[in-house]
Amino acid sequence: MRIALAQGCPPGTAALDAAAAQAAQRGARLLVAPELSLTGYVLGPQAAALAEDPGGPAVRQVRQAAARHGVAVVFGHLERAGSAVHNCASLVGPDGALLATYRKTHLYGDQERAAFTPGSEQVVQADLDGLRIGLLICYDIEFPETARAHALAGTDLLAVPTALMRPYETVPRLLVPARAYENGLHIAYANRCGREGDLDFAGLSCLAGPDGEVRARAGAAPGLLLADVDPQTAAAARKDSPYLTDRRPDLYRTLARSPRP
Repeated sequence: MRIALAQGCPPGTAALDAAAAQAAQRGARLLVAPELSLTGYVLGPQAAALAEDPGGPAVRQVRQAAARHGVAVVFGHLERAGSAVHNCASLVGPDGALLATYRKTHLYGDQERAAFTPGSEQVVQADLDGLRIGLLICYDIEFPETARAHALAGTDLLAVPTALMRPYETVPRLLVPARAYENGLHIAYANRCGREGDLDFAGLSCLAGPDGEVRARAGAAPGLLLADVDPQTAAAARKDSPYLTDRRPDLYRTLARSPRP
């Protein structure tokens, strides 16, 4: 499957529609956009006002764009559930069907914790063209447990809409390839770039393969990054690597404890 990463895609449904059209023209079957791609990341107190009920108008526009261009889309948006506001990533199929919605479980910093309620579902997946696609958001991938949970659940491709700022370039350069390698899966990491408010986003979007090799890497500028995912590669990597089969879960019960002060 050819995928496209929309680094630095401007917020809003119009920009996402244009990126979907370009991705389809270049042969992509899946487009992955950055975190909160419909609203922008630096929102402050506006976050609650911009949140929509599940399947709201903005999500419907993305579904229409996906169907119009015949390309699946992973995108970031805000979802309201009662008084809670969730930072979400959704996967829409190339026919416009809403296949999955994930609520970010690991919130980063005081700004996110003040604006959002963390999700409680660890693994959210959907199947597309022979690939099992899982969803995480930005900070989530920095915790080894999240990618491991997806590997154990059979995820082949982790789509990670991201808003990573400088000076944390170590995450896409080191952690993302390591997560792909140690779990035998592909990771599509689509970051923002440039300035928004007081933040300077790092770019460096990438597709990391299950062998730890980076198949494609963006720089600091906005653009559409294309890369191919082989549905058989993840299965072969897991067969060749003993990490999942040699685990000792009986020894890991202490991992659920809080760290000592």
